[in-house]
Amino acid sequence: MANRPVIEYYFTVISSWSYIGSRRIRALAEQHNARIVYKPVDLMHVFSVSGGLPVGERAPQRQAYRLLEIERWTRRNNLPMNKHPKNRPNPSLAHRVLLAAISESGHDSRSVHDFVLRCQDTVWVDDGDIADPATIIENANQSGLDGVRLLERAEKDEDLSKQEQALTQEAIDKQYFGAPTYVYRGEPFWGQDRLDMLDEMIRSDREPISFP
Repeated sequence: MANRPVIEYYFTVISSWSYIGSRRIRALAEQHNARIVYKPVDLMHVFSVSGGLPVGERAPQRQAYRLLEIERWTRRNNLPMNKHPKNRPNPSLAHRVLLAAISESGHDSRSVHDFVLRCQDTVWVDDGDIADPATIIENANQSGLDGVRLLERAEKDEDLSKQEQALTQEAIDKQYFGAPTYVYRGEPFWGQDRLDMLDEMIRSDREPISFP
């Protein structure tokens, strides 16, 4: 177990590409007996310091091609997806509930894994409001967590807010600029379309490429 692979996963539940890669990163981790370390970040802040733009502020041609790529990848992975969710609010409360769950159950908890997937599905499949406390509680409960208690912690525990801010700053300091970003042995892989490369690196046990 000492040599068990560890994959750091910088993401946000409101990222379309994090959702599209959500099942694949989990399957990849199970295949390699790898540990996923969940690192939810404030993607809008990451964008603001790295030159990225929210989807609605991008040039029309970029928005159009994004939708084409989403259609390709959801077909390839047989995923349902609402490409135009009516709710894409600030996900901070859900992120803090996740961090509270991790602090109690650990990153390897099946319930933690399921909560992440349910939150992503809320946005991209169910067209729900992931900022709604009742929705977050339901996602947590259905994942085997104590939603009411975790939500209360997330709303009152300032350390959880500081932890989310610290993870966001950590991503910025490491010069990551988008979500999802998977990191293995210090080498980042930006985007769910790089999961095959991550898989190859773990399989081959090659040395990481220096970044930046």
